[in-house]
Amino acid sequence: MELIITEKDNAARRIADILSDGGASTERSGGVDVYKWGGRRCIGLSGHVVGVDFPPEYSDWRDVEPAELADAPVTKTPTQESIVNVLKRLAGEADSVIIATDYDREGELIGKEAYELVREANEDVPVSRVRFSSITENEVKSAFADPDDLDFDLAAAGEARQIIDLIWGAALTRFLSLSARQVGDDFISVGRVQSPTLKLIVDKEREIEAFDPDDYWELFADLEKEETTFEAQYFYLDEDDNEAERVWNEDDADGAFGVLREAATAVVESVRRRTRTDDPPAPFNTTQFIRAASSLGYAAGRAMSIAEDLYTAGYITYPRTDNTVYPEDLDPADLLDALSAQRDFAEAVELLEDLDELTATRGDEETTDHPPIHPTADLPKKGDLSEDEWEVYELIVRRFFATLAEPAKWEHLRVVADADGERLKANGRRLVEEGYHAVYPYFGTDENHVPDVEEGEELAIADARIEAKQTQPPRRYGQSRLIETMEEMGIGTKSTRHNVIEKLYDRGYIENDPPRPTRLAMAVVEAAEEYADLVVSEEMTAELEADMTAIAEGETSLDSVTEESREILDRVFEALDESREEIGEHLRESLKADKRLGPCPKCGADLLVRRSRQGSYFVGCDGYPECRFTLPLPSTGEPVVLDAECEEHGLNEVKMLAGRNTFVHGCPLCAAEEAAETEDRIIGPCPACHAEHGGELAIRKLQSGSRLVGCTRYPDCEYSLPLPRRGDIEVTDETCEEHDLPELVVHDEGSEEPWELGCPICNYEEYRARQGLDGIDGIGPKTKEKLVEAGIEDLADLADADAEGVAENVEGVSAERVRDWQAKAD
Repeated sequence: MELIITEKDNAARRIADILSDGGASTERSGGVDVYKWGGRRCIGLSGHVVGVDFPPEYSDWRDVEPAELADAPVTKTPTQESIVNVLKRLAGEADSVIIATDYDREGELIGKEAYELVREANEDVPVSRVRFSSITENEVKSAFADPDDLDFDLAAAGEARQIIDLIWGAALTRFLSLSARQVGDDFISVGRVQSPTLKLIVDKEREIEAFDPDDYWELFADLEKEETTFEAQYFYLDEDDNEAERVWNEDDADGAFGVLREAATAVVESVRRRTRTDDPPAPFNTTQFIRAASSLGYAAGRAMSIAEDLYTAGYITYPRTDNTVYPEDLDPADLLDALSAQRDFAEAVELLEDLDELTATRGDEETTDHPPIHPTADLPKKGDLSEDEWEVYELIVRRFFATLAEPAKWEHLRVVADADGERLKANGRRLVEEGYHAVYPYFGTDENHVPDVEEGEELAIADARIEAKQTQPPRRYGQSRLIETMEEMGIGTKSTRHNVIEKLYDRGYIENDPPRPTRLAMAVVEAAEEYADLVVSEEMTAELEADMTAIAEGETSLDSVTEESREILDRVFEALDESREEIGEHLRESLKADKRLGPCPKCGADLLVRRSRQGSYFVGCDGYPECRFTLPLPSTGEPVVLDAECEEHGLNEVKMLAGRNTFVHGCPLCAAEEAAETEDRIIGPCPACHAEHGGELAIRKLQSGSRLVGCTRYPDCEYSLPLPRRGDIEVTDETCEEHDLPELVVHDEGSEEPWELGCPICNYEEYRARQGLDGIDGIGPKTKEKLVEAGIEDLADLADADAEGVAENVEGVSAERVRDWQAKAD
């Protein structure tokens, strides 16, 4: 039997389909899909199924000094035991093994991990490696016809990164967290690549905070030729004889404006025409793809996630690449011919096929591992992709078109005129040859019309105006620009940079988009700069990245690089240990600052966002236990303290981060007072206790700002149904026959039409049915995927399932958890 190992299950499914010509079947083994045909079996991993960690004796944060981790041994343990077990069983039965993981440093490491697992089960079986840049029939079959060996040097480079990231991240994270007394779920995270990236963001914020705006003025005049009016701008020559439009002295600006306002005409001094060639863009590498997707509104991580799905489906080439030069064996004409079958691209293909010659643009970076990102000859149907997937796919296709198209040509017209001694200029531009813009509509092609005029011609001044302005602070890095800067400075790799940014969001170091550092982020960077600047040094990170490249090229070894890194970390701890108390105090104050809302109305101490032992958030007094004043917060989302302040109570407002359902809660004290002043509205009998105890359902406003339909006998009866947070609720005269409750209508100022919510019980039951497994607290996307693979696709399947059987087939899920979900689904 020949065993094929891929990086993910969807890649395994696709490769099996290609190699079997559609004849592969699926068998379920230990909760893992295995694809089989003839004498072949194909299994997909889940990325890394083996992780690096310290031995168990290093796991207790309080018993092990963080500095000890710098010299601690590193072990490998399975992280996906079900996949590892099935892989070993199949390897033991195999006559040959082919590793078909992604072709990059990380993929080679995952392949090496698979190789080691195979060797544990079968010491003698031949193991080969295949590499491809797109999961298409042609590339996959060609790769399997010419297998190669694993590149152990490339894998070692990936393993070095793993080990160094573990040692640095774990040791420094423990040190800062323990120093700040911030353990548990709210630990302070530090990383080898994460920290220099954070410093970039913090440094930019410092520039913004230190910026002192300057006043200046700009002057404009509307000139007329016959019935055409166009705008001209005042300018002068500065002390270096350069043209300047900004006037820094108000008296000078007023003087020039007075002249323009009184002048009736302006005489044309000069007319200059020129034609400019606008070259088409280079092919996409990862960074430029992320930049282009950003212009469409996609965050870096989301863009890469979509691209990876398109790659696995066989629609585009591998999306993690530095290359900006197409390989010689790419035939643009053949690929255009294939793409012409998609109706949305037929017109663009026709334009390109009419060219005399197809010559692709070339970027500055040429590598031999993967081509630039481009579409394959395997076309998706538009209906098979989501809207986001299609938008990203079309961007990639049209970038390919653009690289084959001709340059665009612009005609520029510059007119300079004199108005009683003050000079005006107007710059017009017109697109005379559309070139690549005809197939790539993502770059601006706005025109500015200035009519043809002649030197000496007199133009009427229709209007003059002066605008007072201020210089603006530097702009924060957008995600795509941040990734470009990381690339320029050698921080991270094409495969990791977008993940680093996501991690900074997840750890609460940055918020909003463009990213803005929190006070905790500022404090971590300040502490590192003062006591151990190597932690945030981009030079050290770039040097380590260079070392890993040297490992991949066989110029040094994994042991040599990791040992050097451990020695550097030892030196870092020598500096940190001397200042542990100062660092801890600094971090604690910054953590408070991020959570501070304002003065406690009871004692005057600070009100802070706190977290209970059960994990829920609330507002509590920093004077606890002497002062026990508290305010509730909504149960949905994670609270962020905003700059906006309540005028009545002097407290900062709170926003609850909950993905697409993020909302501004506002002032917590206002919400609590409003709830106290709002009377319950009885709407009917409680289905849980009315018959026995006479409980009734009422519309209630909670101090957390939430609303619900709940029993008047609470807490003796906890029956409740959710209601929307916003809008006025109208209780209508229409009654639900099944539940004897009035139908409700929600009037929200933000919506054009009222929402006919109906009977609250019927509404909630319909909502739960729509939500399916997603509506159960504790079932996230990955767990849902595992449940679906186990045959549990909806709430009915969950309710009927045997809890013990589910736990046996779904990794990481206990029978007790399944029974808990079943109770919630009931």
